[in-house]
Amino acid sequence: MTPQVAPAPDDRRAHLADLLLSARDGSREALHQIVAELTPLLWHVARAQGLDAAMCDDVVQTTWLSLLRNLDQIRSPEALRAWLVTVVRREARRVGGVGVRERPVAVDSLESVPDDGRPFDELLMEGERGTALWRAVRQLSQRCQELLRVVAFVERPDYESVAAALGMPRGSVGPTRGRCLAKLRNLLMSQPEWSTT
Repeated sequence: MTPQVAPAPDDRRAHLADLLLSARDGSREALHQIVAELTPLLWHVARAQGLDAAMCDDVVQTTWLSLLRNLDQIRSPEALRAWLVTVVRREARRVGGVGVRERPVAVDSLESVPDDGRPFDELLMEGERGTALWRAVRQLSQRCQELLRVVAFVERPDYESVAAALGMPRGSVGPTRGRCLAKLRNLLMSQPEWSTT
């Protein structure tokens, strides 16, 4: 089996531009492809702004609605990804400024929530490791934190998209990612919650 090679940056930009032009002509399939290809990136750009998962979902949804409203106004189809990243950042800042809203929950409504059956000690250990991980991430530089949040949840990150989202040269994404992961690994190994579990 031949390993998949990521498309060259210009090919990817042209591919997204073609999809945008097709979407303008009424192709729902082209619009679905744009959403499928760029949602992970947009979600992580929103997450890097400090929003929780639910707020990120709302921000990304609003971004897609904004694209639908402005499909014909994007002057350069090749700049679609950059346009979407800009919209996500602005919307995330707007939503993040509002603050987190509390949603009260009636105690009796929790009785219908199913138990996933996982042992308590396993959940506790997972929680401690998660706390240790995010404590270590917060000790990294702001640049490392932003980069790792964007690439951590994507199986094969598109470095051109990451570079555009974070305003860094494409060629520095991989080496910077490697240095940030090495720093994170060292920080984690120094934490007893991580090394003993």
